[in-house]
Amino acid sequence: MSTPSTPTPIDDDPLGRERAHLSSSRAALRAMREDVESLDISDVTANWVNAQILGRQIEDRIRALADLSDTPLFFGRLDYLHAPGAERAEGERPRPEAADQKLYIGRRHVHDGNGDPMVIDWRAPVSQPFYRASKKDPMDVGLRRRFGYTGGDLTAYEDEHLSDPEEGARTSRLLQQEIERPRVGPMRDIVATIQPEQDEIVRSGLGGTVCVQGGPGTGKTAVGLHRVAYLLYAHRERLARTGTLVIGPNRSFLHYIEQVLPALGELSVRQATVDDLVAHVEVRGADDADAAVVKGDARMAEVVRRAVYAHVTMPTEPVVVVRGSRRWRVPAYELEEMVRELLDRDIRYGAAREALPQRIAHAVLVQMERSGEAPDDRVQDAVARNSAVKAAVKAVWPPVDPAKLVLRLLTDAEFLAEHAAGVLTEEEQKTIRWAKPVRSVKSARWSAADAVLIDEATDVVERTPSLGHVVLDEAQDLSPMQYRAVGRRCTTGSATVLGDLAQGTTPWATRGWAEALAHLGKPDAVIEELTAGFRVPTDVITYASRLLPHIAPGLTPVASVRENPGFFELRPVSDPAEVVAACEELLRHEGSTGLIAADTRIPVLAEALAAAGIPALSPGEETTHDTRLTLVPASLAKGLEYDYVVLDDPRAIVTAEPDERTGLRRLYVTLTRAVSGLTVTHTSPLPDQLGV
Repeated sequence: MSTPSTPTPIDDDPLGRERAHLSSSRAALRAMREDVESLDISDVTANWVNAQILGRQIEDRIRALADLSDTPLFFGRLDYLHAPGAERAEGERPRPEAADQKLYIGRRHVHDGNGDPMVIDWRAPVSQPFYRASKKDPMDVGLRRRFGYTGGDLTAYEDEHLSDPEEGARTSRLLQQEIERPRVGPMRDIVATIQPEQDEIVRSGLGGTVCVQGGPGTGKTAVGLHRVAYLLYAHRERLARTGTLVIGPNRSFLHYIEQVLPALGELSVRQATVDDLVAHVEVRGADDADAAVVKGDARMAEVVRRAVYAHVTMPTEPVVVVRGSRRWRVPAYELEEMVRELLDRDIRYGAAREALPQRIAHAVLVQMERSGEAPDDRVQDAVARNSAVKAAVKAVWPPVDPAKLVLRLLTDAEFLAEHAAGVLTEEEQKTIRWAKPVRSVKSARWSAADAVLIDEATDVVERTPSLGHVVLDEAQDLSPMQYRAVGRRCTTGSATVLGDLAQGTTPWATRGWAEALAHLGKPDAVIEELTAGFRVPTDVITYASRLLPHIAPGLTPVASVRENPGFFELRPVSDPAEVVAACEELLRHEGSTGLIAADTRIPVLAEALAAAGIPALSPGEETTHDTRLTLVPASLAKGLEYDYVVLDDPRAIVTAEPDERTGLRRLYVTLTRAVSGLTVTHTSPLPDQLGV
């Protein structure tokens, strides 16, 4: 580790020079922002609409150029042996480090007044060796320098001489410090700590879908978010047209991750839950587990499709079009041929319904031409709008309201039986039928699974618009029908699927990624596995991994690579006051603390915390230096992390779930939320699967 107290003959104040470059870079970024702010668009826009659009683009650019005072502008430096991209003759020895080959790697590109780069965007190809270069393959890099910061101040640096055979490989201390830095507030980016195996996933191309199986603390969420940032850099124009979307399991999770992409200068990525995507109706009800499992089964797609197309009936009467003094007749058999052809094409119900009047009109035009007339396209459009044609289409191919269709399936036993025959058993049909009749769509108490069925029906009627790229996090908890709903949003685009089979806590949790990707419509996706743990301490992940043989026997346990072992403690307690005392102990440390408990225990613990005068946040609320404790129901813990965790009564977490395996998976999730230390308090015996 090089420091200012160990000067070299070449540079007697390296840290001072790096600080000066940081100041100059910040000034250059400020100048870039001021240049954009000073733009006058009054004479370059043709109308107010263009002015509004251009004005918003300028505002977004100004926001993207913001200099966050507590976020390092650059975090590393590469000293290339040759100019990047330059060829070296065979046998040529590397040149000594040269000033013009030094590249500073940061969160965004910064250039000076002459356009020369002062900071290189971490996503640029020339930055890749910062993450992948090694002694074995230095990638033409002589020196890799990492910087340490306190707040926004550059306080340390660390050098790795990749071309020096006498310097052995070692673990970066600054890298470890950055990984283990206390976490207060929302999730932060990991651009300074991306590992080679993570970088390969981040930089994978836009054309293919990637599924990342990663245990707790392997950084899969961060990898997914940084892949979005990379794709926006590498394919900005294309994704600006087609759009990007990040899908998370709940609002608390989305709030937790919402600052990562803006910190990287990316402001256009939409975030949503699956429930947001399928919000065709107001969800006011809930299914029991058995009904939710059947409604979420992929077989329901066939039931819905049958029910939609059941509205099509074969014509029995001809269509007679009157134009002036002439009458043109299209016989029933010819109409039937048109209908059957459209059905055989397997296009959307609504698209076929729109095509049918044009087919009928074309048949009329053929008759007109045979009689010596010369009709044009305007005549065909007029015939398609003829009242007789519209009446025939309405009778043969009537409009379908998706919500009304699903309502009928759930309330009309005969209608459901007709279209579920050979697909669902009688018992399964009975399971999903509503017990009471419902008067209208608005008065129905729709469940989340019902909304997904309506989305399926909507797509059968009219194609769902596709985005360019979708990130799906905590995917292991989705039902097959939910996968289909997400897949509809990226049929012509790609996806990044993130999850951990061991953390599936829904009754319909994913059993295997190949099956899930087939439901998503991406069967050819590449499946990657991350097994190196950067977040959870060794003792904690080792203890939690005792559950893996019982919940996901085929998965490789996460191996923590952290040097700081953290701490882990099992503590028997007799009342909530002792749980509060454990929280008070952890709050003496720097960073955030989470108190995680079974949902039914939350009111009791909230009362105990209030009695002790300890303020507590709810999941998703941002921690501050004054309020660092969050009270977390076990059902909302997934995806969140805290420096220190008190986990209350593991057995209560297990028994709160409908079956033991789901309960053990929920426990696995809650055991792995700690970054630095975990205290497990328990009044009842620990689950047998955790061992002694």
